[in-house]
Amino acid sequence: MGHLSHTPERPAAHVYILTESRLLRESLSRMLQKRADLCVAGASGFRDVHLEGIAASGSNVILMDRLLSPQDTDLLLGLLSQAPPIKVVLFGMDDDFSLFLKSVSLGVCGYLLKDASASEIVNAVRAVAREKAVCPPTLCMALIQYVARCTRALPSEIDEDIQPKPSLTFRQLELVDLVAKGMTNKEIAANLHLSEFTVRNHIQRIMKQVDANDRHHAVRMVRARGVELHS
Repeated sequence: MGHLSHTPERPAAHVYILTESRLLRESLSRMLQKRADLCVAGASGFRDVHLEGIAASGSNVILMDRLLSPQDTDLLLGLLSQAPPIKVVLFGMDDDFSLFLKSVSLGVCGYLLKDASASEIVNAVRAVAREKAVCPPTLCMALIQYVARCTRALPSEIDEDIQPKPSLTFRQLELVDLVAKGMTNKEIAANLHLSEFTVRNHIQRIMKQVDANDRHHAVRMVRARGVELHS
């Protein structure tokens, strides 16, 4: 009689740890590796990190402990532009609503304060890997209050029952999708074999159609009206 072979399931989260502290990287690695459903795909400091290396590691969750400089922001946007996007959990953060709001607006889906426990970090990694968001209750309440204020101030931007979907052509939607991926006009022009002048005119026309202030606002307005983008 033959023996049945058992193939272990792929871990729910392949985690890349990003912090300058070697001690912290090693401690987090040991802690996460003890969980059968988690795998540490890599770890490094910010000075040694390369976006291509993180993508090649197969990571789907990033644990990072800062968002201080424009370089940090660029790295974060690069991670979130991957296909599929890599989920980001910030840990060791201050109880600062402005920084929290900036993080959320950039696409971070996990935000843990400096007093977060080891189990809270593990649970946050698991949660974001399952398409859930994680934030401290106090900041969550502040976010709800902030959205409520924005709703009262700008009802036309978020009321999907009132606002119809924008009538954009396939080409225009393609352009919006590339803008959402962070491409410049020059990159979009090369991708679609158009001139930069044509791309700029298309984007200006799109902004006018959806009543947007800039290209990134146009992406948000298109999404707010129920149009699915691929990015």
